[in-house]
Amino acid sequence: MNLLDVKNLTVRYGDLTIVDGVNFSLSEGDWLMIVGPNGAGKSTIVNAISQGAPYTGEVRVLERDVRRYRPHELARLVGVLAQTHAMGYGFTVGSVVRLGRYAYSPGLFSGGRDEDERMVARALALTGMTRFADQNVLTLSGGELQRTFLAQLFAQNPRVLLLDEPTNHLDLVYQKQVFELISGWIKTPGRAVVSVVHDLSLARAYGTRALLLDGGKTVAYGAAAEVFSPENLNCAYDMDVSAWMKTLLSQWREDEK
Repeated sequence: MNLLDVKNLTVRYGDLTIVDGVNFSLSEGDWLMIVGPNGAGKSTIVNAISQGAPYTGEVRVLERDVRRYRPHELARLVGVLAQTHAMGYGFTVGSVVRLGRYAYSPGLFSGGRDEDERMVARALALTGMTRFADQNVLTLSGGELQRTFLAQLFAQNPRVLLLDEPTNHLDLVYQKQVFELISGWIKTPGRAVVSVVHDLSLARAYGTRALLLDGGKTVAYGAAAEVFSPENLNCAYDMDVSAWMKTLLSQWREDEK
């Protein structure tokens, strides 16, 4: 059974087609990288799957149309990590992470359960945020804030993660931390990840499957190694991507001589 099926997904705003007939599926253990140039429709796909953008076509989670799930039911299956987080209130890190357990609460104002507290504590530990649990989120760095919301997702414990440029604007240390955390999370059976990624090196290093887009249409879809062929990348980006990457790498190899 696939965890996620997307069939003929199309998003239009008036006469403008942002996503045009995209198809893909996720099985247990898959990490799908959605890549392509700016304006290819990558983030719109994540928004549509999470019901944040109108679409035609079909999105199914565990072989059931997402529109048939109640919000709390869907939240137990699908979690979303956005590019940025607008924090207008000084919640503590622990409070933000604890919000991930609302899908399992009998009521909005219900008291904490032992299981919820265990999941929150585990999520904080996994992301290295335990020592920040009582700290105001408004005082965090960008990387710490992103790890806070990743911890919220881990506490939510969904089957599928949708990550929209999870390391956007983060430095190299935090990029590595976030991708390694997700890499560890997906090793638990019954999980899969969809990531929108600009950095092709990260996409190739961590992705098992890839969807390459250009102008809202699929250029290539399948195993990551096959999708990231020079021919496919050149078609989508209208440049010799492989040669450019090798040129960048050569600078580091020069230092090793």
